[in-house]
Amino acid sequence: MVYGGHFDLDSKKETISNLEKEVNDVNFWNDKKHSEEVLSKLNNLKNIVNKISELKTNVESNLQISEMLKTTIDEEIKSMLESDIDKIKEDLSNLEIELLLNNPYDKCDCILEIHPGAGGTESCDWALMLYRMYTRWCEKNGKKIELLDYQEGEEAGIKSVSFIIHGVNSYGYLKNEKGVHRLIRISPFDSNSRRHTSFASIDITPIYNDEEIDIVIKDSDIRIDTYCASGHGGQGVNTTPSAVRITHFPTNIVVTCQNERSQIRNKETCMTVLKSKLYKLEVEKREKELKSIKGENSDINFGSQIRTYTMCPYTLVKDHRTNTQTSDVEKVLDGDIDEFIYDNLKLGVR
Repeated sequence: MVYGGHFDLDSKKETISNLEKEVNDVNFWNDKKHSEEVLSKLNNLKNIVNKISELKTNVESNLQISEMLKTTIDEEIKSMLESDIDKIKEDLSNLEIELLLNNPYDKCDCILEIHPGAGGTESCDWALMLYRMYTRWCEKNGKKIELLDYQEGEEAGIKSVSFIIHGVNSYGYLKNEKGVHRLIRISPFDSNSRRHTSFASIDITPIYNDEEIDIVIKDSDIRIDTYCASGHGGQGVNTTPSAVRITHFPTNIVVTCQNERSQIRNKETCMTVLKSKLYKLEVEKREKELKSIKGENSDINFGSQIRTYTMCPYTLVKDHRTNTQTSDVEKVLDGDIDEFIYDNLKLGVR
């Protein structure tokens, strides 16, 4: 049986061999950042090759059993075969998603930002619920989180939060989460127990490699403010002005970082985030121009409602792009969003 395209083992094994030669070079660790990227790519490829090989073995084994059943009917073996086929379909679907993450920036780390919409305490609380949902998803998928900025709400929830998600394909998996998320529920803050609708927006930005970013930021185009960082509950994290806020005047982009005690480190992180945001703007501008030339419709813009989480009068989470839905709202809010992620990725290649 021949496996080609995304499942071409020979080409992937050849790439692994070349990467291993690079790793074994005596000068490999001279550039630590490049070395880490190579190792990440190598481990990711090895993981995919192992999965493809395992699937290949299972498929071929089941084909042999199927041939046997043509001459000898065994209900127990037939039942085991059917069960195994369902498992293979699931594994194949999951592997397909991994292999589809082949766009230029899919494998990048990403910055995830959450901002509540109008609605005061209700929206701030909804933003906090989304923050928990994405951090739980990260925990379940082995992603590391680096908190950049966390602003608490006046009564409850959060005014805004931004954090970096580290791990292979972080941007690829989460890029379609960008947009407005709507919550419908009985408000825990309403003494009359009325139903409320809350909104919060999600923004996702890939962390581009320095080599890919040719962005020049003039000193006259930015303002750098420093202030004392504060943590959850208002406790002082640092009594010195280590937190940094950079405002980019031409685009009105504002980035903040307060996770490090060092003002210098926070400033470096802010500049990295700002460069990534400016680069993303340039990429989106080029894509928009190309689509205009080709006569294609634009993508869903910021402010569009992409998903609704209904907790009253019934329970339902529905994605309005793919029509994917589930009645288990609590499970989704606990970080089980893979079904929505996968269906949106598959929608992008239909």
